Amino acid sequence: MSDFSKTRCTNIFTTPLITHTWEDGPELNTLLRERILGYEAQNSGIAKSNHGGWHSETGQLEFCGDAGRRLVNHMKALADEATRRVLAERHEKIPSIPWTLSAWVNVNRTGDFNSVHVHPGSTWSGTYYVDAGDPADSEKGTQLHLLDPCQGRSTTFFSGGEYSVPASVFIRPKPGLMVLFPSYVPHLVFPHKGNGARISIAFNLRKEPFP
Repeated sequence: MSDFSKTRCTNIFTTPLITHTWEDGPELNTLLRERILGYEAQNSGIAKSNHGGWHSETGQLEFCGDAGRRLVNHMKALADEATRRVLAERHEKIPSIPWTLSAWVNVNRTGDFNSVHVHPGSTWSGTYYVDAGDPADSEKGTQLHLLDPCQGRSTTFFSGGEYSVPASVFIRPKPGLMVLFPSYVPHLVFPHKGNGARISIAFNLRKEPFP
């Protein structure tokens, strides 16, 4: 029988997923929710990946005031930490990276959803949850669905049966939770079933110079 004790197994071409719950979420979300719903009432919004719901213009959450600026700083801080972790194995020291950031708000009510899409021209993409929207299924909520960006892997490499490698990941929205992933990862949001407004803030961070 062969001795495999010194055999190496390395995961190559992996896709990082970073999740973090901010301690100031409860206070921050109270401020953000008030600003967002007030702004929504006065602006029609735009259509992108959203089917129904409200999608704000893209910017840096200027209409959210100080709360928006605090959240933008959180986004950049998590991107710095995520980048440090991803590159740590290959670099002794990670320099400070300048980010170009854009963000927008999604407000989904019953039946509203976001179709599958990616965010080209960025490095990291993410979402922050202000309100889960009192979902009908409190255990799962209205989930964010992340798909394996390598379709060949997801359809041919242990893709079914008893021995399978997951081809998708489901994220349950929780107020204060921030999720970060590479911008090439396809994702979607299921139709919302809940008694309240599901409020999330999506964002992109682009490394400069890009890519």
